[in-house]
Amino acid sequence: MVNFSKKLTTDQIPGWEEHYFNYRLLKDRVKEYTEQTKEGNRDRRRVLKDFSKLLDDEIEKVVLFMIEQQGLIAARLEDLGKKKARLQDLPLLQEISELREDYREVGLGLVKLLKFVDINANAVRRILKKFDERLGDKFTDYYVSSRSNHPYSQLKQVFKHVGIGAVVGALSRNLGDLEEREGSYLNIYDQHPLAIPKDPIIDLIKATADRLTNSTNFLRFLGQHALISQEDTTGSEVEHIEEDKYHFISLVLNLVNTFLYMVNTYIIVPTADDYASSLGAAATVCGVIIGSMAVAQIFSSVYFSAWSNRSYFRPLLFSSVMLLLGNVMYALAYDLKSLVILLVGRLLCGLGSARAVNRRYISDCVPPSIRMQASAAFVSASALGMACGPALAGVLQTNVKVSVFTINQDTLPGWVMAFGWFVYLIWLWISFREPALAADVKDFHEGSSSSSSTNYSEQEELEQGLAEQLMPPSNEDDHQTGQGERSTLRPASSVVSAYRLLTPSVKVQLLIYFMLKYAMEILLSESSVVTSYYFGWNTSTIAVFLAILGLTVLPVNAIVGTYISNMFEDRQILLASEVVLLVGNLLSFRVAGTTYTAAQYVCSALLTFVSAEVLEGVNLSLLSQVMSSRLSRGTYNGGLLSTEAGTLARVAADGTITLAGGVLGRGALLNATMLPSLLICLASIAATVSTYNSLFY
Repeated sequence: MVNFSKKLTTDQIPGWEEHYFNYRLLKDRVKEYTEQTKEGNRDRRRVLKDFSKLLDDEIEKVVLFMIEQQGLIAARLEDLGKKKARLQDLPLLQEISELREDYREVGLGLVKLLKFVDINANAVRRILKKFDERLGDKFTDYYVSSRSNHPYSQLKQVFKHVGIGAVVGALSRNLGDLEEREGSYLNIYDQHPLAIPKDPIIDLIKATADRLTNSTNFLRFLGQHALISQEDTTGSEVEHIEEDKYHFISLVLNLVNTFLYMVNTYIIVPTADDYASSLGAAATVCGVIIGSMAVAQIFSSVYFSAWSNRSYFRPLLFSSVMLLLGNVMYALAYDLKSLVILLVGRLLCGLGSARAVNRRYISDCVPPSIRMQASAAFVSASALGMACGPALAGVLQTNVKVSVFTINQDTLPGWVMAFGWFVYLIWLWISFREPALAADVKDFHEGSSSSSSTNYSEQEELEQGLAEQLMPPSNEDDHQTGQGERSTLRPASSVVSAYRLLTPSVKVQLLIYFMLKYAMEILLSESSVVTSYYFGWNTSTIAVFLAILGLTVLPVNAIVGTYISNMFEDRQILLASEVVLLVGNLLSFRVAGTTYTAAQYVCSALLTFVSAEVLEGVNLSLLSQVMSSRLSRGTYNGGLLSTEAGTLARVAADGTITLAGGVLGRGALLNATMLPSLLICLASIAATVSTYNSLFY
């Protein structure tokens, strides 16, 4: 990794050095404050006041220079506009060509300004995060809320680059007017917004502006949805290393593992209640059957996360074997008439959850040039598996006896998945190629030296044996020399130490993640019980319904990633999605004295499921932004914490289904399970509102 202070200096535009945010000064001041407050020589309130003034001064310096440059660009555009007007009556090709080049030159100047704003905004984000980490304060929440909502906000100028959009529009329009297309001039306002710009310089401006505003296209939105690293990796050496590690078939095997696991998770949902009844248990025990896989995943997430530091092949091999055995036991439980064997089989399937390995492989072993596409493929494979699981269960409608084995709708999902994992295991053994990274890390731990480890950040990762895993990593911004200071930057060594690094904003995002996973699990796991009780749906109908829900994932993400995320801030989408999910929860309740209809249930399910899907992508995007840099590395990283939060939510939801069904019966199951979901949703909305301003950046 590159030291951020050094990167900030290296990337500065010649001649503009004195106008940049003085990150080093403020970093040193944070260090002084930390030492002084520990010794009791500095009043905390005074520290907050002094640091706020320093920030204000530095941000004002940046903003005033921004405005000055915007004025110069605007003046240049005005001059070119007059020149263009003179050419309207006598359009000479040579003059038009020269004018177009002049506009492109202005465009390059705008790109410089956008990069200037980008690196300064990044510096502000980092210093705020560093202050909170070192002094353990809620300073970011206070500073951002007080500055961003003020009518004369200079902070908003940096993060929202007010006025630059108008300049981009002027350049697009004028270059479009000058672009000769079959002898006519087309105005940008007569075309679809996505059809422009055509000129390469406008493409460059648009790409730079998109990066600055964090606006995302579909692929980037899916990458955030998957919590897969998309860090900038510049330099031929890094690219060369990534290319060396890349093996296409191994990537495909990772994606197939993701797909099969999601199929395995949801293929039993339409028949779990019937299977429980056939073994002499209540239909609502389906919650335990479905949730037992999530229980095991609480533990598998941790050891797979740590295991992937040293190898990818061995954890994938172990995962396949566990899932093969688990599905065989699930299928055999029917003839053995044992609910215990069925549950053990599902637990083994959960122990084979290698999603941490799948994500890690894409982050570490796929070249940056195609990593975004690989991330999108990961999410697409998950969504496709989620839809194919119930759909496949609806097809597997048979009842035959083969020797001593019963093949029916309850056992066939287990046999089919066991066969699938057997074929995958053979393919994995033959075709997977272990990346060089795993061997390098192992050699280091055995005492070998690595000549490529030239800076502290790289050495720190190897010493800890912990590289970036589930969350997008951030470049370390300190090149510390003292051992005491190094220890404050190391990844968390346990769940407890990771929890201590959580700010209120991060805790709220984890609560939201818990809430949305709880709501989705309640909806999916009890769907077979609820629909058969109220509407008399059979297994095939339930399977079609769940498959349609699963198929909404990709189009919904496409709409949000391509359009909505470019129109609204992440925090606005977050809050709106929570409100829609709340409406879905309210609509799902059965009101006493009224008839509960399939239309009401389907509408509530669609609102709940779609809003939860949108919420998950935006939630993980915000989580990666507000998370401490110390939680972007190591086994106990922010991604693992969010995964554990989601898994605990699934366990709690499935336990609620079984408990409510056992105590209150199927007739009261719907309202009894939706009430906790409603309360958690209300709590998450209240928490979001309380930390809304801290999600500004």
